[in-house]
Amino acid sequence: MSKVLVIIKSMGIGDLSILISNIHAISEKIGVPVTVLAQESTRAKSILQHDPHIEEVIEFDEKEIKGFFNIIKKIKPKKFDQSYIFSDSIRFYLIAEMSGIKRNFHYRFFSKKEKNFFKTAKEFTEKILNAEVNPQSKIYSNISDIEQAKKKYNITNKTKNIICGISASGPTKRWDINNYIRLFEELNKKYKSNFFLAGGLKDEDLIKRVINSNIGKNCLSFSKMNLSEAIPIIAASQYYIGNDTGWGHIASGLGLKSLFLFMDSPPSAYGVYSKNINIICPEGLAVENTGHNTRGKDLISFNEVLKKSMELIN
Repeated sequence: MSKVLVIIKSMGIGDLSILISNIHAISEKIGVPVTVLAQESTRAKSILQHDPHIEEVIEFDEKEIKGFFNIIKKIKPKKFDQSYIFSDSIRFYLIAEMSGIKRNFHYRFFSKKEKNFFKTAKEFTEKILNAEVNPQSKIYSNISDIEQAKKKYNITNKTKNIICGISASGPTKRWDINNYIRLFEELNKKYKSNFFLAGGLKDEDLIKRVINSNIGKNCLSFSKMNLSEAIPIIAASQYYIGNDTGWGHIASGLGLKSLFLFMDSPPSAYGVYSKNINIICPEGLAVENTGHNTRGKDLISFNEVLKKSMELIN
């Protein structure tokens, strides 16, 4: 029986979430769960904790990623016989080799620059497995945890329960918070709504502005929760509306109907992989020509977002 290690170099929650479909395809092909090696910043342990395709998650921190031997110490005793390395880095290939893994599949070295993130991963996996990969990622959550979240936070079918991705990895990827406040107020006029503010401690200023607004009484912040606490709330909700952020990719993976605002990242790499994701680009741009350095946050039309949000909820 094969014992397989999947190595993920990417740092982000969204990157991990997109790669889940490939991890599942590998597990299904070999017929057993796999072990995932990923950076702590991906929150892989929380996201994959209930996944039947995952045997174990091994995380490494920022200090360990700069070296070899601490990672080798973690994986060599496991005696893996195969690795799938979602990276073009020669360093992770050498780590796998020095850990005694005999068969190591990896991207062509130094080849990933400027490539489409999800398509590169999909094509790599399909070539190795000689099988088609459905790019739709699925995240698993514990049913009893979801039911508890519904009771604790009064999540019912009588309200529209919306995960609100007001944060992002940088200011150029965030739609103006005043737009979100206005959007939530307009949605609440049409539908009785609960708004769950998806952000961390670094987003407290944004969150306070929403909480202190007229819609604040309908809002709950995730900022002081750990991800394992937030995931059942997301799974219990119905919609995601927000920036292209890790929270959104988790919501999509949990099956929520999602509206992503792409203003400074490529939807062709981070949006089209999931049937759950609806995309808004800056005015005058399309999926194909919106990308890094588009700097289009002021070109996202409020009326367009409101219209698409209404369509999503209806």
